[in-house]
Amino acid sequence: MKVKLGVLYGGKSPEHKVSLQTALSVINAVDKEKFTVIPIYITTEGQWVRGAAITGEVQDVKQLELKQGAPALSTLALRPTNAEDEQTVDVIFPLLHGPNGEDGTVQGLLELLNIPYVGNGVLASAVGMDKVIMKNLFAQAGLNQAKYVSFLKKEWERSAEEAYTIVEHEIGYPCFVKPANAGSSVGINKCKTRADLEAAFAEAFRYDRKIIVEEAIVGREVEIGVIGNDEPICSVVGEIVPKKEFYDYEAKYQDGDTELIIPASITEEEYETIKTMALKAFKALDLSGLVRADFFLTADGTVYINEVNTMPGFTPFSMFPLLWKHSGVSYTQLIERLIQLAIERHQEKQQITYTF
Repeated sequence: MKVKLGVLYGGKSPEHKVSLQTALSVINAVDKEKFTVIPIYITTEGQWVRGAAITGEVQDVKQLELKQGAPALSTLALRPTNAEDEQTVDVIFPLLHGPNGEDGTVQGLLELLNIPYVGNGVLASAVGMDKVIMKNLFAQAGLNQAKYVSFLKKEWERSAEEAYTIVEHEIGYPCFVKPANAGSSVGINKCKTRADLEAAFAEAFRYDRKIIVEEAIVGREVEIGVIGNDEPICSVVGEIVPKKEFYDYEAKYQDGDTELIIPASITEEEYETIKTMALKAFKALDLSGLVRADFFLTADGTVYINEVNTMPGFTPFSMFPLLWKHSGVSYTQLIERLIQLAIERHQEKQQITYTF
């Protein structure tokens, strides 16, 4: 019997379009002999729409912007009492990036519905989305990272001058200003002067009520993929070489003016350090399923962890799938392995006793 796979995409997020591209890639790569693919689209207004099963190839993302269909939530069901019920799904693959999808909100809903889902759980997703909390936990775990400070919008509005002074005293220039809860480099700016800093604060606060300011590390940007639940494994390491000053949204998704080097030219010792730190971060944040861990590697061989991405870019040309491709796992195989990990984790949770 085929596994009924619900592919969840779209969402009320600045990364709605990115999610559509990811969904297009995954749907076309899934083995239709093994899976019945059911599209579940979240519009930019937050409406959930479930479409008919997809049996062939989807040519364009516009085909995934469902206008009509069954209301998705009422047809997901809590868990099927009848395995033949066509209105249920066996497992969900959330392909949602950014807030309202990658931050634990959807994961919490799926937990309540008691449906297996690919990727990280509620806590790990929420922590992985909030760069401030993530870095606080990295610090507690003893992971080497850049200096950082954070601010709330109300604090900045009350005393912007004090916020800028703290940055200049504790971090200095150059520095990066980022929304605490956003991905795909949305709202991120590199600052070299006070004028840059003021403009960057204003832009970052457009996307979140909390921002983080980080020391700029001079080094190579390297990344590693991790998959697994309680026994995670790592891919090879890849390097990002942006032609711009940093790897921003346009470099990731629009202009293509970025070089990905896989595997990265690093020493065995550097690889082992990156791998060890990635696995330590995986455990510290209680991650599961998949994660891409991002690092800086300086000229003297020092490794700094930057962040982890709990739902990394997932088209065939994104870094995470390419890392696994160069590690001997094809795109289709990677999708199937992640689905299996989701089912395994769900089955393990069903053994937990909830009554006393």
